[in-house]
Amino acid sequence: MTPRPTADPTIGDRIKDRRLRRNWSIRYAASRAGVSHATWSRIERGLQAADNRFMLADLAGALECSPAELAGTAVPAGDREAVAAHASVHAIRQALVELDLSEPVAPGTSSPAESARRLALVDSLRQSCDYAGAGRLLPDLLRDLRAGGSARALRLICDATFIASSVLRNLGHPAESWLGAERCRDAADASQDPVLQGYAAYARASAASACGSYDRAYTLAAQAVDALGPYSGRPGCPEMIGSLQLICAYASRGRKRPDDSRAWAGEAAALAARTGETTTLGLYFGPANVNIWRIGIEADGDDAALAATIARSTEPGILPYGFRQVFYYTDTARALARLRNRDREAIRFLLVAERVAPQHVHTSSLVQETARALLDRSRRMAGGTELRALCERLRIG
Repeated sequence: MTPRPTADPTIGDRIKDRRLRRNWSIRYAASRAGVSHATWSRIERGLQAADNRFMLADLAGALECSPAELAGTAVPAGDREAVAAHASVHAIRQALVELDLSEPVAPGTSSPAESARRLALVDSLRQSCDYAGAGRLLPDLLRDLRAGGSARALRLICDATFIASSVLRNLGHPAESWLGAERCRDAADASQDPVLQGYAAYARASAASACGSYDRAYTLAAQAVDALGPYSGRPGCPEMIGSLQLICAYASRGRKRPDDSRAWAGEAAALAARTGETTTLGLYFGPANVNIWRIGIEADGDDAALAATIARSTEPGILPYGFRQVFYYTDTARALARLRNRDREAIRFLLVAERVAPQHVHTSSLVQETARALLDRSRRMAGGTELRALCERLRIG
């Protein structure tokens, strides 16, 4: 394969660079990760896509770094919105650092009603995967919300910091996402609302998973499920429990416990059958979302055929446009790309994902890896006009 310029390193390039800096052989590094040296070599040479979150966490653990450091930050230079989204990260981080509930506050510049309206706008941008739009509004909103200490203000802070954590995580900044989740916990604990405390645990567990800390993610989510048990009759509690069960399912697969993972997913599916489709806390727990989680878990858990089978029986249109739908299309594309003679379908799913949530697709290192692998195969078969156009938009040479 033609060497790629170092100005645009792939995940494989970063893995090789870190290994060589430690003067480790491929065999030694692979033994630390618990993978075959042949698999490690294929990933380094770009012959196998590094678009599996669990595999990436294993490689990062072996190289003593975070998965985010290997994945890098995908920011296509020509995509103004993607660039703007990443440009907002510093301001969001700064606002979160300054948001300390233990310190005295100054009078706010916005009324609670106005803050609630601004928060609803930010959440609508986040749910449509407009990370640039959400990122522009979040810093000032976080600073204004800090000015109140009422129960309503604490709920607004919970929501705003949860959204900030989600945006930062999806932009590939898991440490900053953890900071947002910690601030969410501070507000939830101050409110003494068990459902909000579960909500904050969900944020922290999600950020921990993004860091590759699956044991921590599992502990946080499982403890929160147990803590919510006595409150299962409260409004929103069943949906919160089900969402946490999905985190447990995902983290269990990252911990290499597939049977536990499927057991947790089964509990979530049974609960979703009782709740139906919901909008509680913007988590959209329900049968469709449970299936979307299962697709991602099986795609990352190396059962691409099962992921594709689940995808066939899932209707993503039940969920809001953009939010969660994009994971259905990108995770299904990753699964299809690993199956024999399914490249055309994988490309179609990536193109739909781009139409549904362009910023998400254009800032996802995993999507770039899948598209790059598909492009390499397409070149050998002398085809793929639509795929080449997508790769140009992703700045993949």
